[in-house]
Amino acid sequence: MDEKAITLSFPGGLRVDANYKGFVIHTDQPVYEGGTNTAPAPFDLFLASLATCSGYYVLAFCVERKIPMEGLAVVMKREKDPETHMIAKVRIEITLPQAFPEKYKDAVVRAVDQCAVRRHLVKPPAIEIAAEIKR
Repeated sequence: MDEKAITLSFPGGLRVDANYKGFVIHTDQPVYEGGTNTAPAPFDLFLASLATCSGYYVLAFCVERKIPMEGLAVVMKREKDPETHMIAKVRIEITLPQAFPEKYKDAVVRAVDQCAVRRHLVKPPAIEIAAEIKR
């Protein structure tokens, strides 16, 4: 099997599981969409991947410089376009600990700029969709 492939399975209802690198990532839809809300919806995982990737870069920045992380927080907020109902803006807010050196404030923001998820959103890959009937 192609190690870069994500294989999907359909365990029932509106649940879809993704099998990738030895992990099973469960998804479901909220009750108001006909699901049973047993797992995050795929779009929730998309948002969480951006937030956690950003958080990782903040964390790695602090660990590398031995900066205490007590009081460190990262919150991702989003604004929707009222016409399209699509997300129009994402804001990642980093609350730095009191002990955080002022000289690194801009550098930690640049570090988060390196988040692979964010970079793929800025320059998205081409997405091809193909279907074939199994014979």
